[in-house]
This record gives sequence, structure tokens and C-alpha cells, in this order.
Amino acid sequence: MIGETDKKDKRESRTIAIVLIAMLLVLGVVLVLMLPELSELARIHLSPGLGVKDSALISFFVSVVLLVVFALFSGDGLIGEIQFMIPGFFLFFVLNWLLIAWVF
Repeated sequence: MIGETDKKDKRESRTIAIVLIAMLLVLGVVLVLMLPELSELARIHLSPGLGVKDSALISFFVSVVLLVVFALFSGDGLIGEIQFMIPGFFLFFVLNWLLIAWVF
């Protein structure tokens, strides 16, 4: 009985790990394929700098996305809490810091 639940847990953990790795690989491929478009967009729209309104919009959506990531990874699951919360908070801090420095 104990062996069956252990095997079931291992199988579920393996499935979750495979899905996460596949999602990261797909995201990496998408980013690589979109790199020319993103670099052209950045060259055209970001070279003169952004105004306060535009940077506020970007900052708002970045904050919302990070809060959603916090909410997804802070549960009591296979994926733990602290190893994602601390780097996420650091990324949030650095991103907001750079956006504020960029605007002013």
C-alpha cells in the first residue's frame, strides 16, 4: 500500500517535471523566434525614451504579471514557495528600479 502511493507520487512528480520542462522549452523557442521582431520594436519605439504615461503602463502590467507568478508558485504543492518568492521579489525590485531610473 505504501509502495503504491510512493510510485503514484513519483509518477505525478515526473509528469509535472516533464510538463514544466516542455513549457520552458516552448517558451525558449518562442523567444528565439520572436527575437528579430522584438529587437526591431525596441529599436524603433524605445530609442527616444518613454514618457511617464507609457512607463506607468509597462510598470503596471509587469507588476500584475509578477503578482500572478507569485500567486501560482506560492501554493503548497510540489513547487515550493521560498525559492521562487525571493528571486521573484528581487526581479520585481530591480525591474521597478530600472524603470524608475529610465523615466527620470
